[in-house]
Amino acid sequence: MNKYYIIVIILVVVIAGGVVYKKYLQPESSKPITTGEVKEVTIVAKKNEWRFVPDTFEAVQGDKIMLTVINEDDYDHGIAIEAFGVSQRIPANGRITAEFVVTQPGEFPFYCSVPCGDGEVDHVKRGHFDQVGLIYVKSLVKSVE
Repeated sequence: MNKYYIIVIILVVVIAGGVVYKKYLQPESSKPITTGEVKEVTIVAKKNEWRFVPDTFEAVQGDKIMLTVINEDDYDHGIAIEAFGVSQRIPANGRITAEFVVTQPGEFPFYCSVPCGDGEVDHVKRGHFDQVGLIYVKSLVKSVE
Protein backbone atom coordinates (compact mmCIF):
# COMPACT_ATOMS: atom_id res chain seq x y z
CA MET A 1 0.00 0.00 0.00
CA ASN A 2 1.24 3.49 -0.83
CA LYS A 3 2.67 5.39 2.19
CA TYR A 4 0.54 8.45 1.37
CA TYR A 5 -2.66 6.39 1.69
CA ILE A 6 -1.51 5.22 5.11
CA ILE A 7 -0.80 8.81 6.21
CA VAL A 8 -4.23 9.98 4.97
CA ILE A 9 -5.98 7.10 6.74
CA ILE A 10 -4.16 7.89 10.01
CA LEU A 11 -5.09 11.58 9.73
CA VAL A 12 -8.76 10.74 9.12
CA VAL A 13 -8.81 8.40 12.13
CA VAL A 14 -7.17 11.01 14.40
CA ILE A 15 -9.52 13.80 13.28
CA ALA A 16 -12.59 11.56 13.59
CA GLY A 17 -11.45 10.53 17.09
CA GLY A 18 -11.15 14.17 18.12
CA VAL A 19 -14.62 14.98 16.80
CA VAL A 20 -16.15 11.99 18.60
CA TYR A 21 -14.41 12.97 21.85
CA LYS A 22 -15.52 16.64 21.66
CA LYS A 23 -19.11 15.75 20.77
CA TYR A 24 -19.80 12.68 22.91
CA LEU A 25 -17.06 11.93 25.44
CA GLN A 26 -15.74 15.26 26.77
CA PRO A 27 -16.77 15.76 30.42
CA GLU A 28 -19.06 18.73 31.11
CA SER A 29 -16.52 20.21 33.53
CA SER A 30 -13.95 20.71 30.77
CA LYS A 31 -16.29 22.24 28.18
CA PRO A 32 -15.99 26.01 27.66
CA ILE A 33 -18.48 28.06 29.64
CA THR A 34 -20.51 30.69 27.80
CA THR A 35 -22.83 33.18 29.49
CA GLY A 36 -24.45 34.56 26.36
CA GLU A 37 -23.52 38.05 27.58
CA VAL A 38 -21.89 40.43 25.09
CA LYS A 39 -19.51 43.07 26.41
CA GLU A 40 -18.44 45.90 24.11
CA VAL A 41 -14.98 47.29 24.85
CA THR A 42 -13.22 50.17 23.09
CA ILE A 43 -9.48 50.68 23.54
CA VAL A 44 -7.57 53.66 22.14
CA ALA A 45 -3.86 53.70 21.26
CA LYS A 46 -3.22 57.30 22.34
CA LYS A 47 -1.34 59.55 19.91
CA ASN A 48 2.39 59.66 20.67
CA GLU A 49 1.91 58.25 24.18
CA TRP A 50 2.68 54.53 23.64
CA ARG A 51 -0.19 53.42 25.84
CA PHE A 52 -3.68 51.98 25.59
CA VAL A 53 -6.65 53.72 27.21
CA PRO A 54 -8.09 52.05 29.14
CA ASP A 55 -5.21 49.72 29.95
CA THR A 56 -7.43 47.33 31.94
CA PHE A 57 -10.95 45.99 31.67
CA GLU A 58 -13.03 43.32 33.39
CA ALA A 59 -15.15 40.49 32.07
CA VAL A 60 -16.82 37.37 33.40
CA GLN A 61 -15.76 33.91 32.24
CA GLY A 62 -17.94 33.03 29.25
CA ASP A 63 -18.59 36.61 28.09
CA LYS A 64 -18.26 37.40 24.41
CA ILE A 65 -16.05 40.46 23.97
CA MET A 66 -16.70 42.78 21.04
CA LEU A 67 -13.40 44.68 20.97
CA THR A 68 -12.83 47.90 19.01
CA VAL A 69 -9.30 49.30 18.96
CA ILE A 70 -8.70 52.81 17.65
CA ASN A 71 -5.22 53.99 16.62
CA GLU A 72 -4.75 57.77 16.96
CA ASP A 73 -1.14 57.63 15.73
CA ASP A 74 0.21 58.29 12.24
CA TYR A 75 1.92 54.89 12.27
CA ASP A 76 0.72 51.31 12.73
CA HIS A 77 0.17 49.57 16.04
CA GLY A 78 -1.10 46.10 16.81
CA ILE A 79 -3.10 44.31 19.47
CA ALA A 80 -2.39 40.80 20.70
CA ILE A 81 -4.22 38.82 23.36
CA GLU A 82 -2.50 35.44 23.19
CA ALA A 83 -4.83 33.66 25.63
CA PHE A 84 -7.81 34.26 23.35
CA GLY A 85 -6.20 34.04 19.92
CA VAL A 86 -6.31 37.74 19.03
CA SER A 87 -3.55 39.28 16.94
CA GLN A 88 -4.30 42.13 14.54
CA ARG A 89 -2.49 45.08 13.01
CA ILE A 90 -4.13 48.47 13.55
CA PRO A 91 -3.43 50.79 10.61
CA ALA A 92 -2.32 54.39 11.16
CA ASN A 93 -5.32 56.54 12.15
CA GLY A 94 -7.50 53.46 11.78
CA ARG A 95 -9.60 51.05 13.77
CA ILE A 96 -10.12 47.32 13.96
CA THR A 97 -12.68 45.06 15.58
CA ALA A 98 -12.23 41.62 17.08
CA GLU A 99 -14.60 39.16 18.71
CA PHE A 100 -13.64 36.49 21.21
CA VAL A 101 -15.03 34.60 24.21
CA VAL A 102 -13.13 34.79 27.50
CA THR A 103 -13.15 31.08 28.22
CA GLN A 104 -11.04 31.01 31.36
CA PRO A 105 -10.73 33.09 34.53
CA GLY A 106 -7.57 34.96 35.46
CA GLU A 107 -5.48 37.94 34.40
CA PHE A 108 -4.49 38.09 30.74
CA PRO A 109 -2.15 40.64 29.16
CA PHE A 110 -2.74 42.44 25.91
CA TYR A 111 -0.02 44.38 24.17
CA CYS A 112 1.08 46.17 21.01
CA SER A 113 2.25 43.50 18.60
CA VAL A 114 3.79 45.82 15.98
CA PRO A 115 7.12 47.55 16.74
CA CYS A 116 6.19 51.22 16.95
CA GLY A 117 9.25 53.05 18.25
CA ASP A 118 9.57 55.26 21.29
CA GLY A 119 9.46 58.87 22.43
CA GLU A 120 9.11 61.14 25.42
CA VAL A 121 5.84 61.66 27.28
CA ASP A 122 5.82 64.15 30.19
CA HIS A 123 9.63 64.00 30.34
CA VAL A 124 9.57 60.20 30.63
CA LYS A 125 10.82 57.92 27.88
CA ARG A 126 8.05 55.57 26.69
CA GLY A 127 7.95 53.12 23.85
CA HIS A 128 6.62 50.00 22.24
CA PHE A 129 7.24 47.78 25.27
CA ASP A 130 5.25 50.11 27.54
CA GLN A 131 2.08 49.64 25.49
CA VAL A 132 0.49 46.86 27.54
CA GLY A 133 -2.70 46.20 29.45
CA LEU A 134 -4.59 43.52 31.39
CA ILE A 135 -7.94 41.80 31.13
CA TYR A 136 -9.34 40.65 34.48
CA VAL A 137 -11.68 37.69 33.95
CA LYS A 138 -13.83 36.67 36.92
CA SER A 139 -14.73 33.00 37.34
CA LEU A 140 -18.31 31.81 37.02
CA VAL A 141 -17.52 28.82 39.19
CA LYS A 142 -17.74 29.43 42.94
CA SER A 143 -14.87 27.94 44.92
CA VAL A 144 -15.83 25.41 47.58
CA GLU A 145 -14.15 25.94 50.95
